[in-house]
Amino acid sequence: MIDLPPDLPQPLMLFDGVCNLCNGWVRFCLAHERGTALRFAAMQSATGQAVLRRLGLPLDVYESFLFVEDGAVHAKSEGFFRMLHHLRQPWPWLRLARVLPRALCDWGYDGIARNRYRLFGRQDRCMTPSSEVARRFLA
Repeated sequence: MIDLPPDLPQPLMLFDGVCNLCNGWVRFCLAHERGTALRFAAMQSATGQAVLRRLGLPLDVYESFLFVEDGAVHAKSEGFFRMLHHLRQPWPWLRLARVLPRALCDWGYDGIARNRYRLFGRQDRCMTPSSEVARRFLA
């Protein structure tokens, strides 16, 4: 078990705050989640940096979003599949892809992650959440 901050709200998605694909995924999750339990933090934020530091991950290179749930940290395809559980139907059905070998799922994830700025673009600064959802974003 990883020593995460004891007051870290969970489930929590840590994402690259300047990545258009990552920001789009956050907006998608907000629009399609089953409740309001999900929390979000840009990896560039103080919370994101603290978690990355505790995990021993680079503080300035973001190769995967991270999904923290029940005290465990999940990356790449595993984080994606676990996050689907929090969305309304039909999106959780995508978890059926877990029958594919994890190496294959991570290979696909890595290909998209490696090219995300070129394919989807990036912003100069982290997204600013709307006032309706701002309380769900950790600074």
